[in-house]
Amino acid sequence: MISARIRSLNEYLIHRKNNAHVYKKIQEIEENLAKNNKRKFTVKGYSYPAQKEVKFEVDYLYSDDVHINWRERVTCPETKLNNRLRASVHFMDFELSVDKNSAIYIAEQLTPLYSYLKKKHTHLVGSEYLGPDATPGSVNKKGILHEDATRLSFNNVAFDYYLSFECFEHIPAYKKAFQESYRILKENGMMFWTVPFANQNHENIIRATVNNDGSINHILPAEYHGDPVNSGEGILCYQHFGCEMFDQLKEIGFKDAYAISYWCDALGYYGGEQFLFCAVK
Repeated sequence: MISARIRSLNEYLIHRKNNAHVYKKIQEIEENLAKNNKRKFTVKGYSYPAQKEVKFEVDYLYSDDVHINWRERVTCPETKLNNRLRASVHFMDFELSVDKNSAIYIAEQLTPLYSYLKKKHTHLVGSEYLGPDATPGSVNKKGILHEDATRLSFNNVAFDYYLSFECFEHIPAYKKAFQESYRILKENGMMFWTVPFANQNHENIIRATVNNDGSINHILPAEYHGDPVNSGEGILCYQHFGCEMFDQLKEIGFKDAYAISYWCDALGYYGGEQFLFCAVK
């Protein structure tokens, strides 16, 4: 496995320069996989969540129809977890050292990842965002807990870990969401998350903002991501994050914030280079 911990754009650029030959080889491997296979194919590898060798499923879903979206595909047939989520489970065990008694909040409840983690962690609490009219902490008729990341219903220092996967980019007031994550974590607690990451940028890329009257100001062409709760065009993406995100988290009070870059063909972690993020209170 190729892995590094990155805390600034400068650190990342040095890392890329020192490993340029490695990333060239990675590109060749992935280009050959795509070139030598059909629109749907399988590739053998070890699925960490399933704890066994499987044939990962690969296709062109969530892509530009030309290049495979490795990050969101390479799905394990046993757990239904894609590349990004399998790696998240993997690094949770080694980077976070989560145990069965840990108090964990995850900002999802209707996903294969939630189902997988709920079987392993007794004190896991999951939720979904059910709309602006729902009250944080309320539960609907289907048993789904509603939470708003900018005004969580939980007490201060309630959790050891806060997990959020592909959520913060959909929150225009993301700094307030970061503050809430800090509030509900215990001392030395950790936030662990994924977001779209502009790895060559220090500044965050703001794609859209909300005006005072509630209307949306589109700075860049509208980008929508899948919604586990509602069907339709999906959820608007307001920003892609750069290394500025680490500084913003430290300003809130986190004593450390960093990215984990990773790639491993044996584990099916394709995509040139992927990123997970950690912050320690």
